[in-house]
Amino acid sequence: MTLSDTSPRAAIFDMDGTLVDNMVFHNEAWVALARRLGLSLTADDFQTRFAGRKNEEILPELLGRPVDARELEQLADEKENHYRALYRPHLRLHRGAQSLITRLRAAGIPLAIATAAPHGNRELVIDGLGLRATFDRIVGAEEVSRGKPAPDIFLAAAKGLGVEPARCLAFEDAILGVQSARAAGMAVVGLTTTTSAAQLREAGAEWTLEDFVTLPPDLEARLFGRSA
Repeated sequence: MTLSDTSPRAAIFDMDGTLVDNMVFHNEAWVALARRLGLSLTADDFQTRFAGRKNEEILPELLGRPVDARELEQLADEKENHYRALYRPHLRLHRGAQSLITRLRAAGIPLAIATAAPHGNRELVIDGLGLRATFDRIVGAEEVSRGKPAPDIFLAAAKGLGVEPARCLAFEDAILGVQSARAAGMAVVGLTTTTSAAQLREAGAEWTLEDFVTLPPDLEARLFGRSA
């Protein structure tokens, strides 16, 4: 199938909260860490202020002070180990994701993952679900200097695919992630796993979905050159 000139040449997916509906477990682990440290943090606070950012950006702001490398590693490991223990029994792709990925591959659309998740979390999801060979490029937090909402990680994914950012369609669940993809010059589909449709649209999402089971007709046409 030949895509029209208005169709994307690549699709770039955030991982946490997008390909997998796991943010409740991340939020629980962050809230638990904050509580142990005597800090006040709610799941909503984390989702609005921090989701999509790198741990080395989150922890100093959360603590309100500089954090040296050793302490940063210890606190990040504590949080991530807790998260993985919580989420591992629930590991699965978000509803409809496998079908959409299969259709995108069949249509010849290159695929990438752009995630701030550290290495161990990527291994849990990407290798645990057998996704590594499915995606042409996987960009992690260590490959860019700034986390979301800076555009760096989406720009790196587009560069890795060899596709102009304006010809990429991004899938995101977080406000900072939507802002990141928009700053990279990409159209964005917002997943309402963690954030309301209204908030995602305000951040810049052109479409919003609860899951990947049914795409709006105009998004279907944008991706595959025809409506459902």
